[in-house]
Amino acid sequence: PWKLDDKLKIARPEDTKDAESVKPPEGAVVLFDGKDFSKWVKRDGKSEVKLALKDGALEGAKGHGDIITKDKFGGSFKLHVEFRVPYEPGGSGQGRGNSGVYVQGRYEVQVLDSYGLKSGKNDCAAIYNVAAPKTNECKAPTIWQSYDIDFTAPKFENGKKTEPAKMTVDNTTAGLGGDPATPGPILLQDHGHPVQYRNIWLLPAK
Repeated sequence: PWKLDDKLKIARPEDTKDAESVKPPEGAVVLFDGKDFSKWVKRDGKSEVKLALKDGALEGAKGHGDIITKDKFGGSFKLHVEFRVPYEPGGSGQGRGNSGVYVQGRYEVQVLDSYGLKSGKNDCAAIYNVAAPKTNECKAPTIWQSYDIDFTAPKFENGKKTEPAKMTVDNTTAGLGGDPATPGPILLQDHGHPVQYRNIWLLPAK
């Protein structure tokens, strides 16, 4: 799944060049540095993560299940995630390199092989089933790319929302759900595909 063939039409030379890895800035919380899973547990909040580490990247495994950070995050922050999707030409739609990054365990930013497609609400970089990305910036499968997700949690007073989140969506499907007034973890979704992640950090707003 990590080698391209001549059947995939490449639109631009830069689509086959890995995005440069970005070092965590001062003050960032490093969630994954390629060495271990010390900041993570399975979705149940206690079970050990048993994924493979390959050249400093974690690789999803069918049946393993979602993983979440041990810590929960509220307020405003930037989340940096580097990922690459496998080349699965036999699949289509949601069957190619499917995973997702859930902010607070509630709001999914889709990870998918959407290279060369007209982006919809369930394609790569979409807020899943809520909003399509304005443009399709996907690199080819097998190539490293990254997200910088700026997030501001909604504000509540006496149980009523007084300010919406910057990602103004309800809990997206398959997430942890829960009270949007409370902090939540970062979740990486297991959708049965060997999607890889590396260099994940979170920078709280000052």
